[in-house]
Amino acid sequence: MFINRPIPGPKKKVKMEIKIKSLKFDADERLIGYAEKKVARLEKFFDNSGVAELTLSLLHEPENKNAQLRLHIPGEDLVIERQAKTFEEAVTECVDLMKEKLTRAVEKRFDK
Repeated sequence: MFINRPIPGPKKKVKMEIKIKSLKFDADERLIGYAEKKVARLEKFFDNSGVAELTLSLLHEPENKNAQLRLHIPGEDLVIERQAKTFEEAVTECVDLMKEKLTRAVEKRFDK
């Protein structure tokens, strides 16, 4: 009889997949690099794999730079959307608020 079992050992950390979309404009490499760097910091707050989708778009308002960060984690989707004068400000605000929201979601999951 043959039983296939995983070999015990250190777990490999699965990296978060980051998808960035820009609507109504073409994002340059500097902005994409900045956004990837900021969103990648969320991996510290959640130990399982997940998918982060960042959508950058232009609006018709004075603070016309919009960033929407959607985090798909097992069992839940978390969404934060912010507007600012620059995309960098909007992305930073989204990531900072997502850290808090993600921390609350993980704590709630472990309280059950």
